[in-house]
Amino acid sequence: MERETHILVITYPIQGHINPMLQFSKRLASKGARVTLVTTSTIRNSMQALQGSISVNIEIISDGSEGDETVESLIATMDRFKDKVSQSLAEYIEKLNSSNYPPKFIVYDCALPWALDVAKKYGLDGAPFFTQSCAVIVIYYHLKQGTIRLPIEGPTVSLPSLPKLTINDISSFLSNPSSYPALLNLALDLFSNFLEAKWLFFSSFMDLELEVVNWMASQQWPIKTIGPTIPSMYLDKRLDDDKEYGLHLFKPDVDACIKWLDTKETHSVVYTSFGSLASLGEEQMQELTWGLKNSNCYFLWIVRETEQKKLPTNFLQETAGKGLVVSWCPQLEVLAHKAIGCFMTHCGWNSTLEALSLGVPMVAMPQWTDQLTNAKFIVDVWKVGVRIKLDERGIATKEEIELCIREVIGGERGKEMRGNSIRWKELAKEAMNEGGSSDKNIEDFVTKLVCS
Repeated sequence: MERETHILVITYPIQGHINPMLQFSKRLASKGARVTLVTTSTIRNSMQALQGSISVNIEIISDGSEGDETVESLIATMDRFKDKVSQSLAEYIEKLNSSNYPPKFIVYDCALPWALDVAKKYGLDGAPFFTQSCAVIVIYYHLKQGTIRLPIEGPTVSLPSLPKLTINDISSFLSNPSSYPALLNLALDLFSNFLEAKWLFFSSFMDLELEVVNWMASQQWPIKTIGPTIPSMYLDKRLDDDKEYGLHLFKPDVDACIKWLDTKETHSVVYTSFGSLASLGEEQMQELTWGLKNSNCYFLWIVRETEQKKLPTNFLQETAGKGLVVSWCPQLEVLAHKAIGCFMTHCGWNSTLEALSLGVPMVAMPQWTDQLTNAKFIVDVWKVGVRIKLDERGIATKEEIELCIREVIGGERGKEMRGNSIRWKELAKEAMNEGGSSDKNIEDFVTKLVCS
């Protein structure tokens, strides 16, 4: 197939959005499409480092910041971001239309629904790419439709295709909408024009969320699961040199992590990471340090440089024999290491998918947004982990943290969780392998695009 069908993939400039969309772009390119991944100037330096090292083109358009603003400030100023990026995107499409490779289609981050309106002005069809689970998007949809009303009343919420949910299983900006008005609006805006799209792409796979996917299809949603969106090396191994995402907004400490893990026994290490955005309060940080220490397990803990000042005095010295604390690491490579016994995680969707795809059981410690729903599925649906209970102050105590780690690393339930994790790992590989559900969806999309 000639590389003449040009697909634009535009992503929001956050690592948890860029990396899955980059992986999808690689898959599209492997099917014969010409793909350009478009993102914005906030992360110009990180993206430029990718140029020439991957099978897709990289284009950086202006968001008005030119590298002077943080991602957090962009979230707070979505209207200005929308105005500037929609203008920049329109200018870029106009430029491409007079080139040898005019675009034929645009895949856009679900956080940027207005990108479809820009595309349609130039006669292009488009499809949103959802970076959260199918279940979470269905919850937002029911809120948009009025099936769920805020404030949520009663102890539980019952929705079709989903397990019974409590207030602790639903995104924090639904249970406490006044605290997160910008995020609540963003969740509702996902559906402003989504049924005008030709396809709806989800970073998930069919077997993982079968009931939810079937419900979406019954509502005539043009849904296509195309995940897990992690490098081919960890799944089907059919894409050459696809060994890592390629993008790190923080510099990973690869050698120190792997050398340390190589000295540890199989399934003996607790890998602890709360992602690139989460910030724990000082009291919670203290409880976490003691919980890890008291578990008497080896631990590899990712603590960003900006967070390390919250560690207790002498903690690093006192735990030098048991633990390693680094500012960032190559998460996939670490999770795939034989020494990892469990993953203590905030339950962000990408981290959850990675653990499921690599067969690693989890200790769920969700912080906010969709992480609470992901934790519900980790424990009660996929049965691959435990969830840390919070006390009346909303704190995960050292006793609770220690108990959960010990249960997953050494308990009988932990063995069951590891067995379930390995089963999901095999199903994830199957989905991305030739003829698997996700592979067929990607193949079908590119074929129809080429023939249209």
